[in-house]
Amino acid sequence: MRLGVLDVGSNTVHLLVMDAHPGARPLPAHSHKAELRLAELLDGHGAIGPDGVDRLIAVVREALEAAEDKGVEDVLPFATSAVREASNADEVLARVAEETGVRLQVLSGADEARLTFLAARRWFGWSAGKLLVLDIGGGSLEIAYGMDEEPDAAVSLPLGAGRLTGSWLPGDPPDPADVRALRRHVRAEIARSVGDFSRHGAPDHVVATSKTFKQLARITGAARSAEGLYVERRLTRRALEEWVPKLAAMSTQERAELPGVSEGRAGQLTAGALVAEAAMDLFDVEQLEICPWALREGVILRRLDHLPT
Repeated sequence: MRLGVLDVGSNTVHLLVMDAHPGARPLPAHSHKAELRLAELLDGHGAIGPDGVDRLIAVVREALEAAEDKGVEDVLPFATSAVREASNADEVLARVAEETGVRLQVLSGADEARLTFLAARRWFGWSAGKLLVLDIGGGSLEIAYGMDEEPDAAVSLPLGAGRLTGSWLPGDPPDPADVRALRRHVRAEIARSVGDFSRHGAPDHVVATSKTFKQLARITGAARSAEGLYVERRLTRRALEEWVPKLAAMSTQERAELPGVSEGRAGQLTAGALVAEAAMDLFDVEQLEICPWALREGVILRRLDHLPT
């Protein structure tokens, strides 16, 4: 069957169309994205303003049209931290449902971590052993660890690249004092969770998902996306530590000119790099592998698991 996953995230609204059936590897058929940056549209009270809601409804309608054009049988719609944490989330969800017919399922942070972990486990298989999975989104950082398909430990922290950029790094390039302050904040937040994972023992394989990690791997020498999903891509802590001060000293435009860095995400890359560096350091990770599958694939896989065979 042809399924669509509609992901209303902190940065983008992304429709991923996949051909899938139980027991088979889902194959991507179409991708439709719209930059929305909901995390940056919150007002002083933490609410998504009328303009932001109108834009959200418009892009959801566009995604539904794209899904219909591509012959999607069922759309699985969900929202993550930007909607989850908006003070007017219930009103936003009601308006989207009323005007588009789409009832967004709001995933908890723990759900995000678990579904992303499932996708990574299926991608790397049982031979990967104990997995530690890191995912930096626009609004949050997800960390999950385990031997099976359900992680033994999972946490979501308010350390998304978009959220941190808006709150901590107003300058372009950012003020060095702001960068240092953000570095301290990120490390303190992650350090509180390290003990919950270390009691389970060292992981056999560390992997990362998300656009932030992919871009960081690319600028440190990993293969281009055009070379395909199955090319191994790694990010080392040493290379990342060399790049963090360089990124912090650059303007958004200068970062956008780096290989693999999109113009829309360039402004968030310094904050994302600080989070990635802190996570790798505090979890004592020397290198990690980039996983092509993430939350959207996890949602598809979970749905397929519950289909009758």
